[in-house]
Amino acid sequence: MKFPQSFIDEVRAAADIVTVISDSVSLRKAGAKYKGLCPFHGEKTPSFTVDKDKGCFHCFGCGVGGDVFKFVELQDKVNFGEAVRTLAGRFGIPLPEMEASGEQRETAAEREALVKIHEIALAYFREHLASPAGARWREYLLKDRGLTQETIDQLQIGWAPPSRDALRQRLLKEGFNPLQLVTSGLVSRRDDGGEIDRFRNRLMIPIARDTGTVIAFGGRALEQDQQPKYLNSPETPIYTKSRTLYGLNLTKGAVRKGNFALIVEGYFDFAQVHQAGGFPVIATCGTALTSQQAQMLRRFAAKAVLCYDADRAGQTAAERSSELLVSEGFDVNVVQLPGGEDPDTFIQKQGRDAFVAQLKRSRPYLEYLLDRAALEHDLTRDDSRREFLRRMLGVAARIPDPAVRDQFADRLAHKARVTEAVVRAEIRKAAGARKTELSVERVPTLQGHIRKAEKGLIWTLVHQPVEAMAALMSMEPDDLKGLSTENLLRTARDLNVRAEDVPTTLMERLSTQEAELLASVAAEPSPPAVLPDLCVVALKFVRLERELAEVQRELKRLQDQGDSGSAVMVLLDRKQRMIRALEAMKPPKELQ
Repeated sequence: MKFPQSFIDEVRAAADIVTVISDSVSLRKAGAKYKGLCPFHGEKTPSFTVDKDKGCFHCFGCGVGGDVFKFVELQDKVNFGEAVRTLAGRFGIPLPEMEASGEQRETAAEREALVKIHEIALAYFREHLASPAGARWREYLLKDRGLTQETIDQLQIGWAPPSRDALRQRLLKEGFNPLQLVTSGLVSRRDDGGEIDRFRNRLMIPIARDTGTVIAFGGRALEQDQQPKYLNSPETPIYTKSRTLYGLNLTKGAVRKGNFALIVEGYFDFAQVHQAGGFPVIATCGTALTSQQAQMLRRFAAKAVLCYDADRAGQTAAERSSELLVSEGFDVNVVQLPGGEDPDTFIQKQGRDAFVAQLKRSRPYLEYLLDRAALEHDLTRDDSRREFLRRMLGVAARIPDPAVRDQFADRLAHKARVTEAVVRAEIRKAAGARKTELSVERVPTLQGHIRKAEKGLIWTLVHQPVEAMAALMSMEPDDLKGLSTENLLRTARDLNVRAEDVPTTLMERLSTQEAELLASVAAEPSPPAVLPDLCVVALKFVRLERELAEVQRELKRLQDQGDSGSAVMVLLDRKQRMIRALEAMKPPKELQ
């Protein structure tokens, strides 16, 4: 099947190349890039590099290179379409032919139809803003909002007239059916079965993927009694809020060049900052920043500067977004504009140079948070100081970089007037506690499909990390493939820390579910399996059994076709060698 380009772009945006390649290559950070041993030719010195920002890989030894799709093609020996399908499944993006609205399955053609509907709607809204009836709102944008005509055109702002179903009628005449219009989110179906335009008498701001494809709209109310003030498109087969950042299509070059993103809250904050010129600005459009958005942004930059509204709600949002960005590995600074201003009003009143001066006064997030929290607590009182420490320890536990975490611990100790050693110890405890609070009901489900050999390695990682890491390093990447604990063991294997730091660091790198599993296995009073070396043998045995089954299936296929040529003879020879290898291994039965 040939996938539509819009779908391919969506998968490429979601599929983090470092994450994908790390499944089969042990990567180490080397400056702005990652390095490892090339999986496509034998080498002892790493010449294989991955550029996260550009989304590509290259081996200086054998010359192979490409994007994330090419890597999957080469690694899994599949064609381009199968690589796209694999990555879509891994990153939770429904295939076009599997999309659905109610009971209706969406085909690839339907997905393309939704993109076309948005193209027509964009032209419709732009036409109406340019019409005589739109003169009032053109004046509003130019005078009240302080936007230039160039900015209005660049952002492709339009106007939805008050008509109940004029857009619906336009789209029906273009040949789209009513179901497609409702699925697009541009038409609403009422309780009585009638259908009307979702957006009426609103300024229309198109929302695009970072590739520029318009996939949704934000509608700004124009009358005092209109509610809500901002009405956004619902999620559709082509639009997922948690994976979309407003304006990235216009500024991703500046974001990548500067290696940082200036994050603001709304459409007009973005418009005003972007109009001021030269800023790598993006917007969250009033919604909380999500981990998917942070991961997408990480493809373009390693730093973020947050400039949210100065009110309590804005600062709380800045705090939450900053913690999320820090946990995703960003360096984060926070800007606090004076006088309760937001970027939109500040730039209109004070101008670009004053805004630049405020950005230069931005503060590292962790310092900003420490000072903000300290102001809310009386640190001369023991009970208030304990509450301050408790709150800050939770923040520290979510910092992934040990060096940054230690620096934060030092600053926290100074603020709270507590010794650094005590604070660091408490942070380690908090990091462990965050991931080890067990959901008792989930543990049996987690452990149900896990071999004793896997549990044995996991238990040893906590209680005997030196032996466990030595055992894991003796395994090949393919030994872990297909295991229920594949990601957990692979994450442990790729750690580059002292053995005594393995349990705590591993806890911090795992998902909540994996951390619960690690804690539940580690809590067992004795190891589920003896000797980590035997666990490794058992898991290599499992891999060989799986490969033998694949050889047998291929043999059967060829033999069913009546083939008795050289390919069959090669497979028979390989089968016999694999059987002998399995007999030679013979791990304990309880580990098989």
